[in-house]
Order: sequence, then structure tokens, then C-alpha cells
Amino acid sequence: MGRDPGVIVPTAHRLDGIPPTIFTTMSALAIRTGAVNLGQGFPDADGPASVLEAAQAAIAGGANQYAPGVGVPALRQAIARHQRRHYGLELDPDTEVLVTTGCTEAIAAALLGLVDPGDEVVVLEPYYDSYVAMIQMAGGVRRPVTLRAPDFRLDVEELRAAVTPRTRFVLLNSPHNPTGTVLTRGELDAVADVAREHDLIVITDEVYEHLTFDDHGHVPLATLPGMFERTLTLSSAGKSYSVTGWKVGWATGPAPLVAAALAAKQWLTFTSGSPLQPAIAQALDHEPDWPRALAASLQERRDLLCDGLEKLGLDVARPEGTYFALTDISSLGWADGMDFCLALPERAGVVAIPTQPFHDSDAGDQLVRWAFCKEAHVIEEGLRRLAGADLSR
Repeated sequence: MGRDPGVIVPTAHRLDGIPPTIFTTMSALAIRTGAVNLGQGFPDADGPASVLEAAQAAIAGGANQYAPGVGVPALRQAIARHQRRHYGLELDPDTEVLVTTGCTEAIAAALLGLVDPGDEVVVLEPYYDSYVAMIQMAGGVRRPVTLRAPDFRLDVEELRAAVTPRTRFVLLNSPHNPTGTVLTRGELDAVADVAREHDLIVITDEVYEHLTFDDHGHVPLATLPGMFERTLTLSSAGKSYSVTGWKVGWATGPAPLVAAALAAKQWLTFTSGSPLQPAIAQALDHEPDWPRALAASLQERRDLLCDGLEKLGLDVARPEGTYFALTDISSLGWADGMDFCLALPERAGVVAIPTQPFHDSDAGDQLVRWAFCKEAHVIEEGLRRLAGADLSR
């Protein structure tokens, strides 16, 4: 019996208005056109050899079945040691640490496990696009606070104005993707003051915690006075150890907040990456200096990319951390970053990411994100192609 082509299966209304992620769209465009991909943030080189070998050994040793839903003990203990070593945070690995399938699942589990329909979530704009999707799926209402060009600093008065009687959460990202801003101690103090004053829970996305540049250092919000009890900290090994495809992340914090995330996470992946978890434990315990060396290398590549983009006449915001730099394309005559990025592969053989999908407002209309987590020769090739193209509107 043939299929009826007239049958239409509607998408659930909880997904109304959520488009496909821009990263999938632009990476597919890069493959289709043979363009240099300076869009999606994945590195060209693998992480530490000892960590890759540990994963291979775990596979050969039989660690190929379900891991405990909360994560293998060795990794939960290594995460607790990591938080103590770097930030002085003391955690119970059995109740205050949860292993997730990357930070993306940690975000999903945190929001689905904590946010009730109608709850307002204050979020820094521009934002990682999964925030929008998951707040909506949880039935929450986002209250954006915009980091505005050219310096992308937190406006404390705008933060305070975003809080209403229905606000229950702040979703904070620092080091911040895509602006590259690393929130200062003063900015974090302001967030903490607002959270304490209004009895808010703060969910922090800290995946770029070790990838900061110059004299900028990351301070976890949970280390501020009175904030551990009301902060769920999310991170992962993917960025810090150049194993983004492994998707091993975590949530840490007070047991009730971790339990809420686990209550949702158990119905998402339940568990994942059994042989990868002990390998990440190896990374955290035995390769603690690797992220610092990676950050130094990324700073050099940041400067290579930013210097090259400035020579092309673009206004560049030199980031304080992360994998990414933003440029304002208005000097080239473009009013719309999406139009620019869709035209770029044909014009120059390069892919970048428009920031409109990361905004509710029009503040990102003329901003474009470029990734410098690529090898230097890839960045140089991208710049060579851009220099040889007509980029004007």
C-alpha cells in the first residue's frame, strides 16, 4: 500500500517559532560550497593524546555498557576535585555533581527540571540558541538583557529593570558566547545582588571557563558570598580539552538544584559516553595545564583573525574569551548579517555566523560571528579568500 502524500504531521506547538539551529544551516552550507568554515565553533585539532588513549583503553577494557545515570564515580569525583582546585568550591560528588551529555543537555535538564510554565528567566542577549528553545519548551518566558556593541558590557540598571514579580531565574553565560565578554567581578556582584534581593536561582553556563585571554580571568558566580546555595553551575570538557564531539558535560551545585536537573536528565539521554567519562576524568586530574596552553594558542589565533578582519575594513570587537569574535559589517554597506553570511560562501568561499538568531532585539542585525578555534593555516586561508573578494553590498 502506498503512502498518502496528503497526510501532514504537525510539529508540536511547543516548537512554534523555533527555527533549525543556525549552526546546522551554516555548516551544511560550508560543506556544500567547499567554503572555509569560520562559523561553527569546533577545533581542527584533537585534545591531549593521553586523554584519547584513555578513551581507547576504556573501550578495550569493556566500559561499553550503560554508565550510572548520574555519571561514573571516577568522573564525578574528578569534577569535584576540579572545582576545588580551581575555585575552592567543596562538592559532594555523590549529591552535588551530575554528568550530562555535553553542556547542551545540562542546559536542557536544568531548565526542564526547574522552570514552570509562566516563570520568567532573565537571559543575556545575544544568547546561545538552545537557551531560547529550551526556555520555550519548559513553558518559561525569557526576559533578555542586551549586551550592546561596541563593548558588550552588562548594563546593571537594565538587568534590574528586567526583573518582575514573575521572575524566578537568571540564565548567565560567562565567558560569553558570542560576544567574548568575560564578566567582571563588579558585574557578577551586581548579578548576585539582584539574585539575593529577589530570591532568584541562577543557572550559569561556564563552558569557556578556562579559555580567557590577556588579563581576564573567569570567576564562577557560585564563589560569591551567599551564591553557592542558589547557583547551578554548568560546564563541559568539550571546549577546554578540544573534544567537542565527545559531549561530556556536568552540572554542579547544591543537592536540590542538581537533583532537579537529574529529574529531567533521566528522561533525556539517561546516560551516555561510558568509555569517554573515565577519559575526561583523566583529563581533569592529569592534564590540568592543557586548557591554559590551549588558551594561549587561541589568543594568538584570535589576534591573527582579528588583525586580518580589521585590515578588511571591519569593525572588530576583540574578545576577552571563548572561540569567537564579532564584527560590525555596516562599514561594508550591509544592513543585515544574515544576508551577508548567506552571500559570503559564493562571494568569498568562507562561512561565518549571523547573530540575529541570538537576539530578540535588532541589536545584532549587523553583527557577524567568526570562529578562531581553527588552525592558523585555516584562518589564514579564510582571510586570503576574504581579501580577494568584493565584500561590499
